[in-house]
Amino acid sequence: MMTDPIADMLTRIRNASMIKKPEVVLPYSNLKMAIAGILVREGYLAKAEMIKDKKPQLALTLKYDGRESAVQHIKRISKPGHRQYVKNDELGKILNGLGLVILSTPKGVMTDAEARRAKVGGEVLCEVY
Repeated sequence: MMTDPIADMLTRIRNASMIKKPEVVLPYSNLKMAIAGILVREGYLAKAEMIKDKKPQLALTLKYDGRESAVQHIKRISKPGHRQYVKNDELGKILNGLGLVILSTPKGVMTDAEARRAKVGGEVLCEVY
């Protein structure tokens, strides 16, 4: 049994991008799919799709700019033993807005910019740049 599946997902993406692997396959969950959808929409991943098998899996296609990975840094912030929550007015910017923070809010999983616009806070899942 895995205690932190989100950290596992982020570690798999980080490790695969360091060795220039084109694709990562991991166990499926709705939260992981929502995070992957944001990463695709923001340009950090090329594609995310569900593979229906005996157990559903999530296939992530990594994105590269020539030799350089689109994901330079990806880090889990809120951990199972130490949850991190922020209010909408406490949301900072990563690299002056060049990076993004992914939040789990009452209105769903969204980026820090979307949370500011919707005026909601939530649990800080990860930061990416």
